[in-house]
Amino acid sequence: MSFGQKFKEYLLDSRVDFNLVEHRRTGSSSQTAQAAHIPGDRLAKAVVLQHDGGYILAVVPSTHRVELGTLERTLGCKLNIATEADVETIFRDCAVGAVPPTGLAYDLETLVDEELDKLPEVYFESGDHRTLVHVTGDGFRELMAEAQHTLFSHHA
Repeated sequence: MSFGQKFKEYLLDSRVDFNLVEHRRTGSSSQTAQAAHIPGDRLAKAVVLQHDGGYILAVVPSTHRVELGTLERTLGCKLNIATEADVETIFRDCAVGAVPPTGLAYDLETLVDEELDKLPEVYFESGDHRTLVHVTGDGFRELMAEAQHTLFSHHA
């Protein structure tokens, strides 16, 4: 198990109770949910977006797709999916594709889809491809208290 160091510090400093769920290495969030034997809508997926001023992190259930147009209207700027090279640069201490949803640990503005606020429990990447962090819904809302919460996704 290998946490992203910045994420680990952020998580431990938060004092939110969590446990770890190990699973086989996977290549997508839907495969991760299956491997970990958890509902896909309870797995939070982090999507790095680029705009003229930098980057933001959009966090949605893994069963959902980000509605870029909705986010662009909310933020008042044009957005694009960040390149893999950009993601590697921002999340140097994480495996590619295993971005934790706590962009605030990486000084990124973070937006959380309100669908995640309704859940009794949430799972998310720890920074590797073999370990998920599991928190209660209240714990997730506490971790994401400083993020902007709005609706900006749809079920895929």
